[in-house]
Amino acid sequence: MTTIGYSLSTEEHRPEELVRFACRAEQVGFGYAAISDHFHPWIEAQGNSGFVWSILGAIAEATSTLELGTSVTCPTFRYHPAIVAQAAATIASLMPGRFFLGVGTGEALNEHITGERWPPYDLRAERLEEAIGIIRALWTGKEITHRGTHFVTEKARLYTLPPELPPLYVAAGGPKAAALAGRLGDGLIDYTADAQVVEGFRAAGGEGKPRYVQMNVCWAEDEAAARRTAREICGNVALKGDLGQVLSYPAEYEQAITMLSEDDVAEVITCGPDPERHVAAIQASLDAGFDHVHVYQVGPDQEGFFRFYEREILPRFA
Repeated sequence: MTTIGYSLSTEEHRPEELVRFACRAEQVGFGYAAISDHFHPWIEAQGNSGFVWSILGAIAEATSTLELGTSVTCPTFRYHPAIVAQAAATIASLMPGRFFLGVGTGEALNEHITGERWPPYDLRAERLEEAIGIIRALWTGKEITHRGTHFVTEKARLYTLPPELPPLYVAAGGPKAAALAGRLGDGLIDYTADAQVVEGFRAAGGEGKPRYVQMNVCWAEDEAAARRTAREICGNVALKGDLGQVLSYPAEYEQAITMLSEDDVAEVITCGPDPERHVAAIQASLDAGFDHVHVYQVGPDQEGFFRFYEREILPRFA
């Protein structure tokens, strides 16, 4: 079953705006929403970084049917995994059956703030696996003492648990991460429509589990204006390789994206008002093996995007 969702950017929008956008997403018929969990925006032009767990609580109260989850939380540096377990259990209690916890190995941009050194991927993956074990253990409601390689939890117990535990999805952007997600996750989250990641996830134990992907668009009545907005506000999504994980400050991302043209950015952000191009981009994600596609509208004109998708796009995938 195909489900089209909406992406809430804590980097671009203020908390009160995100609550309003979540309500609009529910009203126009998006099947779910995914919200980022950042301490910093990617670049200064985005201008925001609200605390996601407070925003989630407000959205839980303001909506009634919208499914919602983090895409994604890093439970290994600025958060201790026991705190993530508690936060997720609380949000799942406020919106029973409507919340999912997405986790990943994180980016230096957000996690360097506690002063820990930023390790290579293999160590980050090791920390994530240990963190997932702690989260799932605490979700049993039992008292947990854990003294592991990376984390200590001393006689911890969650007294407030939801009637239904949230699914835990794992983000992956390469073969090693895909294997980890298939082995440990209840589902997959990716940020590019990579069929090889889906294949690796399925082969490692993910067969039959949900597969989520973010798709980036910049709708506007004028395509040239959309391309300018995409380049100015979200050029970071066009950076290649590991830059998205290893740069530490918004200023470094701003320097990196000076090397990108509008054409480079438009290759990864669908720009303009042509519905067929938006439909084709969603279909490409489905063809790659994803069954959930959450659409990230770059820029301030969220209302124009909502009207366009309600009228032109969502009925095509109903």
